[in-house]
Formats: sequence, structure tokens, C-alpha cells
Amino acid sequence: MSKKTRKKSSKPAPKSRKTPAPKPVAAKPARKAASRSDTTSAKKPAAKVASKAAKSAAKATVRKPDKMAKTAKAAPAEASHKPPSKPLKSNLSAPPKPDLGTELVEGAMAPSFSLPRDGGSSVSLADYAGKKLVLFFYPRADTPGCTREAIDFTRLESAFADEGAAVLGISADTVKAQESFRSKHQLSVPLISDEQHEMLEAYGAWGEKSMYGRSFMGIIRTTVLIGADGRVAKIWRHVRVDGHADDVLAAVRAI
Repeated sequence: MSKKTRKKSSKPAPKSRKTPAPKPVAAKPARKAASRSDTTSAKKPAAKVASKAAKSAAKATVRKPDKMAKTAKAAPAEASHKPPSKPLKSNLSAPPKPDLGTELVEGAMAPSFSLPRDGGSSVSLADYAGKKLVLFFYPRADTPGCTREAIDFTRLESAFADEGAAVLGISADTVKAQESFRSKHQLSVPLISDEQHEMLEAYGAWGEKSMYGRSFMGIIRTTVLIGADGRVAKIWRHVRVDGHADDVLAAVRAI
């Protein structure tokens, strides 16, 4: 045997390569997977709870404005059914209402007029220029007080004429009502119809009245004496019928 062969044979035979045993790598991923599954399983309920809480919070935030909007809408609707509060009126700040015609005072020029009378003709202030004139305003024809007053002036008509004075009766009745009033009680003084209240207001015989606790606008029983110069000599307001015609005749004699 040669030396080369000895050397070759003397060398130990190469060890067979063994396939390395599989490392327990699978265990680690398994553990990681298990740990991941545990964490994900632990995280999932928390995420679900958080998402549910977020959803409920979102619903609550959405519902609250709706409720507020509904209540805001309902509030004006309820308020609209309530009547508006009325402002309080102060009697101290409000000036007293003057009576109609109170601007007519004694000494002032008598307001002119031209109105129809019983019988179909008309009467004006100019018809009595230079004469004394008595105007008695009564509320309504053929009522007890007005009838007594008209009869009293008719009774004293000649006495007034002796003093150079004429007498006229005025109300808001129609001409037809005045004619029936004159015929029924045989009145001799002319009766003027002022249905539009023009003369009544000008002479202060139209204003607020009260009866049985009720206030209304109507004729205030008034008498005005006009002198021969055309000026108002005397005014009687809220006249009481009894003895009034005699008082007026005394005033006519005094001027």
C-alpha cells in the first residue's frame, strides 16, 4: 500500500450531514398567535363597547337638538294662542277728554247754521240778524222731559217776542218726527232737524252721556241765548226742565 493511499485511508470518513432538527419555531408563532388572539379577543369587546358608547353618544347628541328644536317650535305655537298683553293705561298721563263744543263760550260769536225745520222750510242764523235768539236743544221728540220743555217755551213764546227774542227747538229727529211732535202737542215754536249733528256739535249739545251705568254719545240738554249783536250771551248745560223756560226769559230781559 502506498503512502498516498494510507494517508487517504487514515483520514477519518466525513461525517454525514444531518438535517437539523426543526427548531420549535412553530411554538412561538403559536404563542404569538394565541397571545394575539387573546389580545384581539380582549380588544374586540372593548372596541364593541366603545363603538356602542360612541353610537349612543352620537344618538343622544342628535336627539337632543331635535328635542330642543321641537320644544323651541312648540314654544311659539303655545305663545301664539295666548292673547297679547295689553299695555296699562295711566289716567295720570292721559289728558281728560273735553266735551264736544266746549270751545263755545259766552261772549263768542254764535256759529252759523242752516237746517230744515218742520213744515218743509229751512232756518238759518242769518234769518234772525239783529234779534235776540233762544236755542233749546232737546234729546228726543215726544219724550216726557222734552215735551214739557217744548210746551213751556210755547207757553212763553209771546213773552219772548215782547222782548224782541225768537225761540227755536233743535234735536236730531227727522223732519217728519218733528212735525208729528208739533201736531201732537200743538207746539208753536219752530223745530229744527239736525240729523248730522253739525249744529249740535257746534253749540256743545252733543257729547258723552250715561244712563243705567252705560255710557253713550247723545244730545246733552242745552240752551243758548244769542244777543242782538250775534254773540253768545248765556249758556245753560245739562238743563233741568222744571222752571227752565222762565229762567231763560229772565235772562233775555236782562240783556
